[in-house]
Amino acid sequence: MTRRIIIPAAALVAALALGACGKENVETSDIAPQYREGATLFVENCSGCHTLSSVGAEGSAIKINNRERVDGPNFDQRAETKQNVLYALHNGGFSGAIMPENILTGEDAQKVADFLAKYAGAEKPAPASPQG
Repeated sequence: MTRRIIIPAAALVAALALGACGKENVETSDIAPQYREGATLFVENCSGCHTLSSVGAEGSAIKINNRERVDGPNFDQRAETKQNVLYALHNGGFSGAIMPENILTGEDAQKVADFLAKYAGAEKPAPASPQG
């Protein structure tokens, strides 16, 4: 009788643990309130292929020798405009090779575009000046 209870209970615990995989909890306390929903949408839909430290996303290759075909741009190093983000979301990136078209649309796309326009490129190195 005990075995009949333990096995289903263990299966339920395992199913709940596996169900949580892939759904990161976004810590958005450092993100301005008007961008938090965009940050959450970014993590849920984009973090598998793109990197952005402000939300803990690590989807891009760090070194060129470990780059994979599905690695998207690193948004710590690449600044974006709202229009470019909306274009990429609608058209499947700029090459159309990997990113799905219309991965986000409407209000969700606008929120992610606003978020990336504000937070992408935060670690972009400053351009060299002629003075050195």
